[in-house]
Amino acid sequence: MKVALASDHGGFSLKEKLKTSLTDWGIQVLDKGCHSPESVDYVDYAAQAVEAVLEGECERAILICGTGIGMSIAANKFPGIRAALCHDHFSAQATREHNDSNVLCLGARVIGSSLAESIVKVWLNTEFSGGRHQRRIDKISAIERRFCRQ
Repeated sequence: MKVALASDHGGFSLKEKLKTSLTDWGIQVLDKGCHSPESVDYVDYAAQAVEAVLEGECERAILICGTGIGMSIAANKFPGIRAALCHDHFSAQATREHNDSNVLCLGARVIGSSLAESIVKVWLNTEFSGGRHQRRIDKISAIERRFCRQ
């Protein structure tokens, strides 16, 4: 699996820790920045990571900012992206099983690195359950087609 990884300055330190962990777990990482703790705009980095998913360069993406909220909002503006902000294991599992999320958002100022690592493991290792949940994903896609025309 190949995962795009991106953060703003608030998530930079956690991004670097997760990059090492993901690599140790045998996951290919495409680091989309940022590359220092200097202030940047999260939107720029969310866009780069989700575009890697939409273009098929990566299967999924992990986005990190101070709270995870900004990254989640930015990512969900892209048709075809189902970004989920998770700060616990249950949400990480449920968003994969029920929502087939392809982007995980984390808040570096909300959770520590150990919890973040375990959330990422759960999210990466949980499969979409399909069934009735696929019907809901299809409805989301229909809304995107209707309102997100280019």
